[in-house]
Amino acid sequence: MEDEESAAVLSAVGRQIKAWREAAGMRQSELGSAIGYGEEMVSSVERGRRAPKPEFLDKADEVLGAGGKLAAMKEDVEKARYPKKVRDLKKLEDEAVELGAYASHHIHGLLQTPDYTRELYAMRRPPYTEDEIDRHVAARMGRKTVFERVPRPQLTFVQEEVTLRRPIGGKMVLRRQLEHLLEIGELRHAVIQVMPTDREDHAGMGGSLQLLKLPDGKALGHLEVQFLSRLISDPREVQTLETHYGMIRAQALTPRDSLAFIEKVLGEET
Repeated sequence: MEDEESAAVLSAVGRQIKAWREAAGMRQSELGSAIGYGEEMVSSVERGRRAPKPEFLDKADEVLGAGGKLAAMKEDVEKARYPKKVRDLKKLEDEAVELGAYASHHIHGLLQTPDYTRELYAMRRPPYTEDEIDRHVAARMGRKTVFERVPRPQLTFVQEEVTLRRPIGGKMVLRRQLEHLLEIGELRHAVIQVMPTDREDHAGMGGSLQLLKLPDGKALGHLEVQFLSRLISDPREVQTLETHYGMIRAQALTPRDSLAFIEKVLGEET
């Protein structure tokens, strides 16, 4: 685990599952067979090494007669599945009344499909294990609740043209990703713009950025590069990011022209 808080949650859940299993007089292999998992998975969960999925907890609760006590841990476990930096960012995104983001190398995380996200994490070097990839994909998809919550936040995104053409995961994954962008672009509270490669003036040469405005009027910035994730709270630095983002949006295609551009790229991929 990447942080002590998550490790403590999974260890506590594992101990509870083990206690209920032993009280029921079952071996790990027997519990695994009863709930559709292998003995190794049960062992890893009980030792706090792996986060049990919701269905694992539901089935274990039923088989062990825990009366809902194990199933009730699903929310805590789901949070523990996410890396700490993602949990912190998601909390801010869930509070924000406005969110703006510029993505230069790949489709922004909030706009990604599960397949696109999985391919991105599969390319990481040194490589993640399958469990780690699953965890990161789940964490990123969990952030997408920002599109569904009420009241609706205002969401704006600027994507570099190259991110629409780079075939992460192959042409089919890219095609579905472009289709997803068009779906999001039709939402009344979400705006997607494209920064064409042929622009001579470009305010985003410093790289990707994200801005969040909270209900109290406070603005924050978020930068992520390589293995580093940094939250910007200094008002002067945030103001600089806001200026850059405003210029980036002004230099990009209009929202309507951007959707037409995405449709054009999608057509080229068929």
